[in-house]
Amino acid sequence: MATDYGIVALEEHLLTREIAEAWAADAASDAAPRMTIPGAEPDKLFELGRVRIADMDDQGVDVQVLSVTTPGVQSLDAARAVPLAAAANDAIADVVAEHPDRFDGLATLPTTDPHAAADELRRAVSEKGHLGAMVYGRTGSMHLGDAAMEPIWAAAAGLRAPVVLHPQTPTAAVRDAYYTGIGAEVDALFSGPMIGWHYETGVELLHMIFGGVFDRHPDLQVVVGHWGEAVLFYADRIGNVGALTGATAHPFEHYLTHNVLVMGSGVFSQRAFRWTREVVGIDRIVYATDYPYIDASAGKARRFLDEADLTADERVQVASGNWDRVTRHLR
Repeated sequence: MATDYGIVALEEHLLTREIAEAWAADAASDAAPRMTIPGAEPDKLFELGRVRIADMDDQGVDVQVLSVTTPGVQSLDAARAVPLAAAANDAIADVVAEHPDRFDGLATLPTTDPHAAADELRRAVSEKGHLGAMVYGRTGSMHLGDAAMEPIWAAAAGLRAPVVLHPQTPTAAVRDAYYTGIGAEVDALFSGPMIGWHYETGVELLHMIFGGVFDRHPDLQVVVGHWGEAVLFYADRIGNVGALTGATAHPFEHYLTHNVLVMGSGVFSQRAFRWTREVVGIDRIVYATDYPYIDASAGKARRFLDEADLTADERVQVASGNWDRVTRHLR
């Protein structure tokens, strides 16, 4: 088994005290974050030094691409979100500067003000050295494919900066309609990491595709986690029915193989990996452990790639090469 390769993990989270305090002030709001992953260690979100690096070494991860945990500042009004996003992005840049061989960064964006979010993306990438951004699906009722989001996609396309699409909790109306009635504890997981988060994010990717975002910005790259957020499993069905709409310039599969990169996000499933490879190809797969929410300790992160049915070159592609290809010009 090959071990002489470096792993860059893309969905590795942190949290600033200021954002946490802003969330707490909105605790009664439907948009308030819900930490519902059994076994997670959310206290480690605030750890950006020795403990985190020791955990990375234990996992077999060489570089974490740091991002604020979901929902970032997207649940906050623009007056609070804009300065909090800038401060978080500055903090991430400081950590990267302190440990440049172990960390890179993804910007968090104040999407409640898309024009300000576009400006912050340009600042974070051009001045602070971030390699792209992370967004957390819809903002309130505004989907990622809505026209109001166009400034963000135009900025990302202009910078050639990839954007990671991360899950968030479905709205209360959706939770009540589809994910309740079993019991409070199960309901919370049902609407979240069991399946609700993943449908939520997959739907947002479809909003982007059928809303024409990639037709307007054909070089824009987005990254989706959890082996495609259910979309890849239904790719044939979505493509066949989607073609009837006439809404896109290309067949559905074109967007999956030209605009979308896929990561496992700590779902260490060889079966899901094989399916992802079959649908999008080896050059569209990147890596993530979902720190600190998923246990990848004792070398589990590296062991998954060691045990995958890959050539040495393909293993390097997945571990770091594909990400390097789409971000090299930003370094």
